[in-house]
Amino acid sequence: MSRSLNKATLIGNVGSDPEVRSTANGGRVATFSLATSNVWNDASGTRQEKTEWHRCVAWNQGKQTLADVVERYVKKGEKVFVEGEIQYRQWQDKDGQTRYTTEIKVRELILLGGRGGAGDDEAPRRSSAPRAAGKPAGGASDDFADFPGALQDEDDDLPF
Repeated sequence: MSRSLNKATLIGNVGSDPEVRSTANGGRVATFSLATSNVWNDASGTRQEKTEWHRCVAWNQGKQTLADVVERYVKKGEKVFVEGEIQYRQWQDKDGQTRYTTEIKVRELILLGGRGGAGDDEAPRRSSAPRAAGKPAGGASDDFADFPGALQDEDDDLPF
């Protein structure tokens, strides 16, 4: 049996605030556009730039809460890392015309910018689908609300 791989990795800027919808069965989906740019000098030495726009779709599925993360943290202009798979869809519009779209079904998202403050160099924030048993998924534990208390805990098993 031959193996195959469908994987897209993008780093770019969010083009507009995400749109979040609920599905009929109670699921949630967030969509946003992501711009990636390529800059080069042509044969005459003139600087050229081309921007590609990508439609990204993040779902809440099972314990994966990517749509909620996108709704809460992703804003227009933010720099993000997105990893997912390329999907093609077609549908009929209200006039009966067949329409096509290409999307990135997001599996992992890392926010590369700070938290809105000028000069705020916060470490990247990451959210993804669980990859293996025992690896934490999104949710309340990602907030690190108990982190300062953990630093004050005197009873630890560290050998140093």
